[in-house]
Amino acid sequence: MDSVKAFFHDWRLVLLIIHVGVTAAMIVVILLQRSEGGGLGMGSRTDALFSVRGQANVLSRMTAIFASLFFFLSLLMAWSVGEPGGRAARSIMDNAPAAPTAPAPAGGATAPAPAAPGAPSAPTR
Repeated sequence: MDSVKAFFHDWRLVLLIIHVGVTAAMIVVILLQRSEGGGLGMGSRTDALFSVRGQANVLSRMTAIFASLFFFLSLLMAWSVGEPGGRAARSIMDNAPAAPTAPAPAGGATAPAPAAPGAPSAPTR
């Protein structure tokens, strides 16, 4: 299973291009459908291929096919995003350098923060 995941991980750009093509085709097929309730298989069934109803059935079937491909490719790409080889997922913060810490002043007292360069100093009385 790891070799299949590694294969899809290496070919994710090709999967993305296919996914964009399927998405564009699905948008076109949906926009070609009539808006009278015939889309997505909600119309009555006729066997005439080139009639208005037959065309609606063909477009409905194409919509279902493209939607299924879209769903399948989305799941496949989401599954293949992880690292091949089954390594544990890591956060990007694991690679961040540690923030430097200032040493604590002696005696437990806190020193006032230094003023920014060029900033006016507070008046003293």
